[in-house]
This record gives sequence, C-alpha cells and structure tokens, in this order.
Amino acid sequence: MTESNVHALIEELKKLLIEGLHLEDISPGDIDPDAPLFGEGLGLDSIDALEIGVMLDRNYGIKIVSNDERNPQIFASLKSLAEFVASNRSK
Repeated sequence: MTESNVHALIEELKKLLIEGLHLEDISPGDIDPDAPLFGEGLGLDSIDALEIGVMLDRNYGIKIVSNDERNPQIFASLKSLAEFVASNRSK
C-alpha cells in the first residue's frame, strides 16, 4: 500500500472514530496519527477499543479478538491502526 493510500485511510479512520465514538469536541485535524489512541493521546478507554473493533469489522471485514497479543501494537496509534487495516482488510 502506498504512502498516499495509508494517508487516505488515516483520514477515513479519523472520521470513523469521531462519528463512531461520538467525539464531539474533536475534529479530524485534532488527531495526530502518531499520538497514542489510549491514555495521554486521544484518551480512549477499553470500551472505545471494543467499539473500534466493531467498526473495523463492519467497515473493513477485520476481526480483532481481545486476547490477540498484537493488540498493543495495533492500537498504539492511528497510524499503526491504519497500517493494520490496510494489510488485513477484506472489504
């Protein structure tokens, strides 16, 4: 996948997260692709992680299970999530 395709997917995921998680005070431009999604970065929590999993399944055909040892790397940042989606999507 090219860098421009990853960038486009990051922008798509920003909108998906804002709408799906009801992040009303955040615009796509506010989300740093390299910042952590959880804790200090975007401040998401475990419930948000479950919601993201549902959104990824619905929109990209990706199944993420809670006991997958790759989850900390997959959910480390929006960029890492986009790279995971790009290489695993079925839709």
